[in-house]
Amino acid sequence: MRQLTSSSRRGHHGDALHLFFTGLRLQAGSRGTVDPWPGAVPTALRACAHLADVASGCLIHALVLTRPSLASDAVAATALLDMYSKCGLVASARKVFDEMPSRQDLVIWNALLACYARHDLPEHALALVVKMRGLGLCPDLVTWNIVVSGFALAGDDLMAGDLVGAMKDDGFQPDVVTWTSRVSGSVLNFQYSRARALFRAMMAAGGRVLPSSATISTILPAFANVADVKHGKEVHGYSVVAGVEQELTVSSALVDMYAKCGLVLEARRLFDKMPQRSTVTWNSMIFGLANSGHCQEAVGLFDRMLRDGAKPDHLTFTAVLTACSYGGMVEIGKSLYRAMQEYGVDPRLEQYACIVHLLGRAGRLDEAYDFIKVMPLEPDRFVWGALLGACRSHGNVELAELAASRLLAVEPDNAASCLLLSSALANAGKQDDVFKIKKLVKRRRLKKLDSCSWVETSL
Repeated sequence: MRQLTSSSRRGHHGDALHLFFTGLRLQAGSRGTVDPWPGAVPTALRACAHLADVASGCLIHALVLTRPSLASDAVAATALLDMYSKCGLVASARKVFDEMPSRQDLVIWNALLACYARHDLPEHALALVVKMRGLGLCPDLVTWNIVVSGFALAGDDLMAGDLVGAMKDDGFQPDVVTWTSRVSGSVLNFQYSRARALFRAMMAAGGRVLPSSATISTILPAFANVADVKHGKEVHGYSVVAGVEQELTVSSALVDMYAKCGLVLEARRLFDKMPQRSTVTWNSMIFGLANSGHCQEAVGLFDRMLRDGAKPDHLTFTAVLTACSYGGMVEIGKSLYRAMQEYGVDPRLEQYACIVHLLGRAGRLDEAYDFIKVMPLEPDRFVWGALLGACRSHGNVELAELAASRLLAVEPDNAASCLLLSSALANAGKQDDVFKIKKLVKRRRLKKLDSCSWVETSL
């Protein structure tokens, strides 16, 4: 039991789960019965939740159901509910809740509320609070914060604000968790102006509520995505004064903000002095270098990442393949693509689009098209858009027409494919065909969608 708890506390959840099942097998072999220590079950379930290992969680649930002492244990039941919630099985979490013999503990209600909030079901959470009150259970600050967070994450900050008012009427003042939830919800829903307004309101509240490291790392993307570096620097200054600049989430968010604002040297300075780095931090720095034209340096940083033992993910490979594309490093990019599965990363559409972009920018259009034809996934708008943009740049009208037709099939209401094809035809001197394309756009009332970033990045 001591080893199991120790592994869990150190974050070695795989080891904790292995120890739990090993203990069960030893018991079954020696006595023919399995009767785990009660405290081991919640610990093992928490490991399942961290690992998203629902299969092991279901096995433990089956064991709990065969042991009356465990089936009636509120701590084990709450851990079961939380495990199903974090594995995305909302109905199973609710079933555990409904089958509990006693539900007088507010912790259990809050666990189900958190499940609904986490999975974009804030109305269910609010209905559950009403039911709580009907049964004589009074919400606490945690309850209110969960419900506020649910609506904020769903993008309904108006309702979140109304609930803050109800919270005050109930005798609770908004704390740093309340404010951070609303700021986070606004950022995640790309409502950056509102996120900045909420942050300013929080600061204006005086010393009653001070931003935490979570608040700071949450608000920084609101400045990065609009290149509002002046106010981003002010938040950076606050993080220094508050003594949280070196915390991993804050320093990672700062690197990301400076990189996206084009201040690569500042981002690199912060990156180099970080005592530890997550995969997210490496990705932000590699992307920042690639997008600023420091492509060789980006690839070099990727190599350093591997030497340092950091594990690359899908975004890492997207970042380094982007660097290879912008830097014209075709063979290196192809080699990195082939090496993806060595690191346990299966290619996704974004990596396929990167390879098409890489080959297309280098003028290897036939090779790019041959690559698309053997893709195991159905090409999306970014894949066809990358090929179409490359065809326009290199004057391959025939392949541009094919790419445009496929792109129009994927996105029939978007005029971007027609506009790129029109440009390719114009460059080739085919004015009659250009006129036909423009008539098609007008007749079908096509619109250029804002989301089509491949139109610009493919050129």
